[in-house]
Amino acid sequence: MLNDAKIKAAKPQERGYKLGDTGQLYLYVSPAGGKLWRMNYSFRAGPRAALKQKTLALGAYPAVTLTAARKARDHAKDLLRQGIDPGVHRKVSALATAESNANTFETVARAWYEKQKARWSEIHARDVLRSLEENVFGEIGPLPIGSIKAPKLLQVLSAVEARGAIETAHRIRARCSAVFVFAIASGLAEADPAASLGKALKPVPRSKPQPAITDLKAVQQMLVDAEAERCRASTKLALRLLALTAVRPGELRGARWHEFESIDWAGSGPDPDALWRIPAARMKGDEDRKAETDGDHLVPLAPAALAVLRVQRRLSANADYVFPSERHSHRPISENTLRALLIRAGYHQRHVPHGFRAAFSTIMNERARAAGLSEDRKIIDLMLAHVPKDKVESAYNRAAYMPRRRELAQEWADLLVGDFWAPEVHLGQPVRYAATGPGRG
Repeated sequence: MLNDAKIKAAKPQERGYKLGDTGQLYLYVSPAGGKLWRMNYSFRAGPRAALKQKTLALGAYPAVTLTAARKARDHAKDLLRQGIDPGVHRKVSALATAESNANTFETVARAWYEKQKARWSEIHARDVLRSLEENVFGEIGPLPIGSIKAPKLLQVLSAVEARGAIETAHRIRARCSAVFVFAIASGLAEADPAASLGKALKPVPRSKPQPAITDLKAVQQMLVDAEAERCRASTKLALRLLALTAVRPGELRGARWHEFESIDWAGSGPDPDALWRIPAARMKGDEDRKAETDGDHLVPLAPAALAVLRVQRRLSANADYVFPSERHSHRPISENTLRALLIRAGYHQRHVPHGFRAAFSTIMNERARAAGLSEDRKIIDLMLAHVPKDKVESAYNRAAYMPRRRELAQEWADLLVGDFWAPEVHLGQPVRYAATGPGRG
């Protein structure tokens, strides 16, 4: 049997030679002085196959110690007892390791992203990828996805949490979990370490209601104040259309010209069938909601809204977006553009762009109650595209009650601006309004 003293004392000779240990294990000393562990064994590939003499390389001394070499020999013998060729087993294991190393978290995550992005809006898809690039790939992106355990992933999420971005940490956990589920289905991982980490993170704080002015006269005055600010005409028009339609700010920002129907752009009439069809994929909700057949949100357009669109058409008809960015016409206006306008007008922490939805809901529901029109409540909810809590209820006809919806849209427009408050646009100049109606000052 060999020992370390004998191995260290072995000197190179003109020809290579062997120093035997036990169980077919030996040390080959090369003429150059290398000391290589090897093991001779016999293997029969089948009952009728010839018995073949083979040699298994187990590594070089001293990187592989005598103890490690004997363990490798014992493992090889165990494989032989199971009828497995240890040489072939090593090659297969090496290929599997190489494949595992190639399937890093980042590689798999990007493959998952490519499969999913068609189901998302352009903005959401960009946010998903950016969140992984900025928070995850730098830490665990190069690691084989099958090697990542819960403690390592929790370390990544805790770093996001430490910045105070608790909600972001929970979103990233969910996205990482989806990546692991995709990896499991693809045979690249065996478990989802992100699945149970939600309870290890701080709970998401309850969101505070977004500030909104819901008194009609105050809303009217706010529009006057905001539109008196010096800014791009398109920004004022965007704010006005948001107020008139009560859509979500993100739905307004992403509006494209092809979404508007039954409008005579060259005319100036009311176009009674004018409609804004917001694709289901751009609406708020889960993946099922976004994939609904006939799930587009239909927004009837009052003449006041048509007037805004016709003016904006002259300003941005060459762009795909109705309200394009000033710097990049192929992108929509920033999510902070309208918020910044309201802040400059003196409404910081008093009203945000999303607040027009609360204003519409509060004012129109109060009017419906006063008039005894209880049926209007669900119609107003339909106009706001509220996501039903009941999955069965979500299958309602989104085109229902359209005549009454048009009446309510017209009533809301009359309350906000009236027929006398029409834009007089001078291209390249701020939008000016005739403010001669009652209460306009």
